[in-house]
Amino acid sequence: MEKVLVFPGGKWQLPLVRRIKELGLFTVVVSPEENAPCKNASDFFCQSDIFDIDNIERLAKDMGVTAIVSDECDIAMPVVAELGKRLALRTLTPKEAKLFTNKYMMRDFCVKHGIPVPEYRLCYTFDDAWDFFKEINKTIIIKPVDSNASHGVFVINDEDELRKKFNESMKYSRAEKAIIAERYLQGKEFTADGLKTKHGHCTLAVSKKKHFSHNSSIAKELYFTYDDPDYKYDEIRKLTDKFVLESGLEFGLTHAEYKCEDGKYYLIEIAARGGGNLVSSVITHYLSGINTYDHLIKTAIWGDTEANLILAPGFEERCAALVFFETPREGIVSQIYGEEYLKNNELIRDYCFNFAIGDHITDCVNDSVRIGYYIACAKSKYELDNLIHNVEKEVRIEVLDD
Repeated sequence: MEKVLVFPGGKWQLPLVRRIKELGLFTVVVSPEENAPCKNASDFFCQSDIFDIDNIERLAKDMGVTAIVSDECDIAMPVVAELGKRLALRTLTPKEAKLFTNKYMMRDFCVKHGIPVPEYRLCYTFDDAWDFFKEINKTIIIKPVDSNASHGVFVINDEDELRKKFNESMKYSRAEKAIIAERYLQGKEFTADGLKTKHGHCTLAVSKKKHFSHNSSIAKELYFTYDDPDYKYDEIRKLTDKFVLESGLEFGLTHAEYKCEDGKYYLIEIAARGGGNLVSSVITHYLSGINTYDHLIKTAIWGDTEANLILAPGFEERCAALVFFETPREGIVSQIYGEEYLKNNELIRDYCFNFAIGDHITDCVNDSVRIGYYIACAKSKYELDNLIHNVEKEVRIEVLDD
């Protein structure tokens, strides 16, 4: 039996582990958490730091692992690549993993290949970032070179903000102690999720984002449609195809983020994994009818498989939304209203509250600590908009002062 290694074994990898088992394959999960969400779903579980590559390599050899896959986790991709190289298994290469996780390399690559990116600079010191701020004389955004979940991402309007946030941003860079400073783009933000096969790259799902009012770097809603009357989704697809094809990535899932300013689309970042919060396992599959996990798993084991990347009739009308609950105000949760509505509505594919009655909640400071979400899939925008409106009415979090 083929044995497939998966990590880091968190909630977002659970659908991938389950799909591997549904295909009749043996799952080996490595996770730093003793009681990781994927533990009980796996055939063999090992508690280990996923960056202890030597230990995972020994385990893979002892277990006779024949494939390595991961999803929805940027920091795992360089580990996947290094293990693939050491074990001679089909994965992305270390060079590709670096390109798809290092934001500075990403921007240099875009400039080389004519893909628009905002003005940027690699900064090792506060003075580097401050000089850049003065040079462009506009609002900037600073971010770690290779972090995830918007850790250490801050919009900077003046010297005082930069002094307060520079070191915090720097501490989240893993491979290199540096940050990226770039011009802050004014405009709508988008995501694009796709699949790379031997036949090329296809973007399967595009979303338009809304953000929390307290932090413009953290998404509040991703609204997925095939097209939009005000924006050029085909331009987003074209730019994503260009980056992926020029990168040399052989196979796998992709997730890109863009901003549109004055009608021009700028690549913000791109990853060789699927979108987080179950975008790649629930939303992309619903919108395209293509099981991207099947392609990822089977290609990693047996080589590239045939993949029909043509949408079935009627699928262009499908739409979906990933919506994050907003904290009404800081305090102690006394009651949650409307959970039965979420549980019993057939359009709601998944939902989660990351807190319980009695917990203290506050505004989120990064993507990983949002208080909860729901995923809705519908056959029309009318149906989806009506659902979102009803959830806003039915679901309410009551908060008391500490």
